[in-house]
Amino acid sequence: MKEISNAELAVLNVLWKTSPIGATEVIAELAHRQQMHEKTVKTLLNRLVKKSAIGFEKQGRAYLYYPLIAQSDYQLKEGQSFIERVFAGKVAPLVAGFAKENKLSAEDIAELKALIDNWEEEK
Repeated sequence: MKEISNAELAVLNVLWKTSPIGATEVIAELAHRQQMHEKTVKTLLNRLVKKSAIGFEKQGRAYLYYPLIAQSDYQLKEGQSFIERVFAGKVAPLVAGFAKENKLSAEDIAELKALIDNWEEEK
């Protein structure tokens, strides 16, 4: 998977939410949320097509775009990369840092406990 910039990720987030959709809808969403210019969005769409991160189909005179990368696959790759770079591949310091700063909600803690329980049962 090729590197995806933050601006390209904004486009992917729109497509993960709703697809296939036309460039006009992507432009409208990003103009509203991130104040991106139409030409910028079209450039980002073209870059993502070249990176094989999104695909398109022609419908009449319009192009409908859709993601070729699953959001969960992207999140896993980026999460692993972040943990490798910043925490030497260890997850515990990341979670401990959030816990120390009270950034974990009760829901987060319950999810983490369930994940650990499931992992232990599988071992």
